[in-house]
Amino acid sequence: MLALVNRMRDVVLVRYLLASVGALAVDVGSFLAFLSAGIPAVLASGIGYTLGILAHWLLSSRTVFNGRVAERGAERTKQKALFVGSALAGLALTTAIVGAADVSGFDPRIAKLVAIGASFALTWLLRSRVVFRAGD
Repeated sequence: MLALVNRMRDVVLVRYLLASVGALAVDVGSFLAFLSAGIPAVLASGIGYTLGILAHWLLSSRTVFNGRVAERGAERTKQKALFVGSALAGLALTTAIVGAADVSGFDPRIAKLVAIGASFALTWLLRSRVVFRAGD
């Protein structure tokens, strides 16, 4: 069992999934808090996702793709910009899904669940293949 756990730790997708769960906790916790405070669903979703972006960079760059993080300087700045770009793509997708659902009369919490899956898939592809691609 310990060998399996050690092997799983070496799988980048598993580490990314765990980092995403941590960032998701920040995102959804903020989203629900803002909804409770009476903030419109689209705005609450966007703010929550933005806070999740910050958490995700910290987790991704230090625990998931730590061997692929550029050194300081121009390359690191470029990588951060690409990370933010991937996050903005996920944010746009999340906001569109939640906004469309809310306008259509669907529960924004259910829409957020759909948006989580869609955003996870999109950002994983962008980050693993563009932002933190191995061996330029």
